[in-house]
Amino acid sequence: MKRIVFFGIKTFPSRGATDRVAENIILQLKDQYQITVYCFSDPAAADHIKGVRVKQFRRILPGAAGSFIYFFISAVYLILFERADLIHIHKTESSIFAPLFRLRFKVISTSHEAQYKSDKWKSYTRWFYHLAERIFVYGSNIPTCISQPLTDYYNSKYGEKVRFIPNGINAVQESDFDFKAAEKFIPAAADWEKPFVLFSARRLMRIKGAHLMLMALRKIKFSGQIFITGDLHTTTEYLEELKKLSEGLNVYFLGLVHPLPALLALIKKSQLFIFPSKTEGMSIMLLEVASVGNPIIASDIPENTQVFGPDEVLYFKSRDTDDLADKIKFALDNPEQLKNYGTNAKSLVYAEYLWPKVAREYAVVYDELLKT
Repeated sequence: MKRIVFFGIKTFPSRGATDRVAENIILQLKDQYQITVYCFSDPAAADHIKGVRVKQFRRILPGAAGSFIYFFISAVYLILFERADLIHIHKTESSIFAPLFRLRFKVISTSHEAQYKSDKWKSYTRWFYHLAERIFVYGSNIPTCISQPLTDYYNSKYGEKVRFIPNGINAVQESDFDFKAAEKFIPAAADWEKPFVLFSARRLMRIKGAHLMLMALRKIKFSGQIFITGDLHTTTEYLEELKKLSEGLNVYFLGLVHPLPALLALIKKSQLFIFPSKTEGMSIMLLEVASVGNPIIASDIPENTQVFGPDEVLYFKSRDTDDLADKIKFALDNPEQLKNYGTNAKSLVYAEYLWPKVAREYAVVYDELLKT
């Protein structure tokens, strides 16, 4: 079998986001190719997926600096010692190593988002992401992107070079919901048996829009439970802002809900899922919520509207808290209509965005490169 290395991953087993995308591609293609994963050290990594080789690297520093050091060390190791036929790089910023890898290997790179669009980065960091984007496009044998709007942007800027391959999800079975695990995340003051509105992100960042949701709920004087999940190790200023906006509301911060069956159970129990992101790639979270069939209110950014239509998701004008407040009130007053939206969204996801179908598109690209 041909040997493929997955580079740009941090956590294996994945803890969400890009790593979850890569992990699902690996699960689908592990019997067709000999796959090696580069990742941070984890006691569960070596035996996580049978037949997949894992090369682990110790985390030296926390945060962005630690990630860059890890990517640099692992890239040097890969170019000097790895035996492979193809490298699949995940994340645009990891593609800065693509020209180096191409000295020995074929390279496919996958962009999951344009990081410089986030308002959390300083100007010099945005400059780095712009540079990484150019290397992603010109330094890879084949660059791919998980977002159709972002693919269109790349191709209008750089010429027709980038291929669109969407994200996907796994079909959800009843056994995939771990309600007992989910309940452990619920604070003692909250009531697991009562309805709640849910916001979830891997990390609580301003760009994800939790503050917009809280502002809208304040406008309608919402008295129900509000559960917010996501890594609480965010910027102190933003977390304090969220807590201040929570005053007078029944808000509970659950932290990062993991593993996935616990998160799916939390989604299943929710009355309404609110997704107010200012920008996205192609959100796995949105696809996973839709796969459960629960009602969704989402921002009308192109990355969302490319996937779901107005009969599948209730959209509000992005960044407009008045419109979001109106849409939340409408959803709460019309539960049957929102239930139909959820059913329609689930049908679309199962028809177009399951991982077996998506992984076959990657296999076509792999085989195209491996034949040259």
